[in-house]
Amino acid sequence: MQNAYEFNSLTFITEGGPVSIAVALMLLAMSVASWYLIVTKTWQFLQLRRASRDYAQQFWQAPTLQAALQPVETPLARVAMQAVDASEHHQQAAKRHAEGVSQDEFIVRVMRRAISQESARMEQGLSVLASVGSVSPFVGLFGTVWGIYHALASISMSGQATLDKVAGPVGEALIMTAIGLAVAIPAVLAYNALLRGNRVLMAEMEQFAHELHTLLTTGAPMINRAAKAAEAAQRARLKEVTA
Repeated sequence: MQNAYEFNSLTFITEGGPVSIAVALMLLAMSVASWYLIVTKTWQFLQLRRASRDYAQQFWQAPTLQAALQPVETPLARVAMQAVDASEHHQQAAKRHAEGVSQDEFIVRVMRRAISQESARMEQGLSVLASVGSVSPFVGLFGTVWGIYHALASISMSGQATLDKVAGPVGEALIMTAIGLAVAIPAVLAYNALLRGNRVLMAEMEQFAHELHTLLTTGAPMINRAAKAAEAAQRARLKEVTA
């Protein structure tokens, strides 16, 4: 009785020639790059979310605007600094030039530019994840096609085209497709999760910018009636518990 075909992925890759080795190294590089970005961008997102929420809470609890402006490396802090600088610049320029853009529009333009810069900074590296998720399956498929061609060519030269001689090498060639999918799936899932997380941070930044714009143009923050109602309800519940 003949021995069954022994699957050996490493031997299959090395015997496939430079093409199979190049495809395997390319998939390995994609996997390392994607996992590096997954870990670093996830840690960056968690740090930014916590720092932004802490800064927003401290900002609105500060007694004065100058006390609220803290030199913290967070997106909200950078947006706030640029908005305040724009407001002061417009006030100084308005004394020399009577005509020009209004303070409201000038601050809005500066805030939009600052938010766009922060959005571009947060999205750095996501294009790599998207590229890995879309390209790696095709790279693995190319490795599979080349492996099947190489295996069939070797079988044809040996003259032993039995089922057991064909099924083994062909099945081994499918490993490249499996590797490509294993590289692509985490990259796609991480890309979608990070993209959604960045959208949440951008929404919070837009809300903070809107409230700051109201403060700079009117001199007083806008009353958040929903927050006031929630705070009043919480106080009422505490009174009932302590009564």
